[in-house]
Amino acid sequence: MNAPVDVDLRTLANTVPLDQFDPSDPRIFYEDAWQPWFERHRREAPIHYVKDSPYGPYWSIAKYKDIVQVEVNHKIFSSSDEVGGIMINDAPKGLERTSFIRMDPPEHDQQRREVSSTVNPITLAQMEGLIRERTNMVLDKLPRNEAFNWVEHVSIELTSMMLATLFDYPIEDKAQLIRWSDMFIADLKAPDAPVKTEEERYAKQMEFTEHMNAYWLDRAKKPKSFDVISILAHGEATKNMTMREKMGVLILFLVGGNDTTRNSMTGGLIGLSQFPDQFRKLRENPELTTSLIPEIVRWQTPVIHMRRTAVADFDLRGHQIKSGDKVVIWYISGNRDEDQIVDANKFIVDRVRPREHMSFGFGIHRCLGNRLAEMQLKTLWDEVLRRDLKIEVLDKPVYAYSNFLHAVRSLPVRIAG
Repeated sequence: MNAPVDVDLRTLANTVPLDQFDPSDPRIFYEDAWQPWFERHRREAPIHYVKDSPYGPYWSIAKYKDIVQVEVNHKIFSSSDEVGGIMINDAPKGLERTSFIRMDPPEHDQQRREVSSTVNPITLAQMEGLIRERTNMVLDKLPRNEAFNWVEHVSIELTSMMLATLFDYPIEDKAQLIRWSDMFIADLKAPDAPVKTEEERYAKQMEFTEHMNAYWLDRAKKPKSFDVISILAHGEATKNMTMREKMGVLILFLVGGNDTTRNSMTGGLIGLSQFPDQFRKLRENPELTTSLIPEIVRWQTPVIHMRRTAVADFDLRGHQIKSGDKVVIWYISGNRDEDQIVDANKFIVDRVRPREHMSFGFGIHRCLGNRLAEMQLKTLWDEVLRRDLKIEVLDKPVYAYSNFLHAVRSLPVRIAG
């Protein structure tokens, strides 16, 4: 489906012939028109073969249980860059940035095990006080009775400080980490893309890696510390990495530590503003932050899709997927599957089983930093409620032009004095 720029994408979702149906257009998410596309996808063709798309042919998987089936069968459905990677667009040949999220076992398991200590319960407990201190600092500085961008003043500010902590990077230079992250994950066709070609992006990625490698080499000479770079520099499976391998794992932590949390921090406020009765319930029962946080992550679904590539033939509910076929699993659709999640389109702060979402994935590739992300989100909402901040959303959010990250670029708000 290559719709004209001026077409109404919501209308098109229900009128385009099914043999031309392709939900991969980034404009669907940029214009916040994705819901009718995936409602039809789940209803009429939950396992759908897209014969022609800008990314080539692919299987499009829309329903919760089918997505789980693909995720847990990692021996059939590969994440490896050698067969295309984890995004609908193929990893650029010669410019890959391989990391354990883009690997299959046993290499995946070795790298993941090495870095898991960065987010284990002991490390998280040590971080909790710092996260709360910084959250208080950010909230106390917010203007009153005037409009400001929640993304810039809260979401980016908090996640950039967390990234600086994870890398033990100078806090005064934290904005550079966000610029790098945005550059490395941007859709090259986005109107505001900071890079326009894969070659330009790769040059910036190497610039980032060379910069971080100076820290890597220095920390290799010192006792092992808590930060990601020190852990990598001392790990048996990671200490002798090539520059290309260092690039992959450092970018994984950079982007993973930024986008999931950052966009959930904004997505939660969007959901609460659209369901004011739920916001009132939360204010009256602040202990509901425990169920609020997974509901935010489900509602926002920070990662829109993951891609796998079949390395053997597989029958998925009567659909014959062939070895070599590209398979795209839409987390954003699975999280709204009414057959799995009751009232899936509603934002419910006291949802009975709020952790039954798929935003963190399943199986061996389940998000490594999910508990850290949840800790940051819970701290933010605990402190917002403790202050009884009256936050008013003034206009619609502006979303990123992307079919991979459900990212919010701006959300104008005002806090009553």
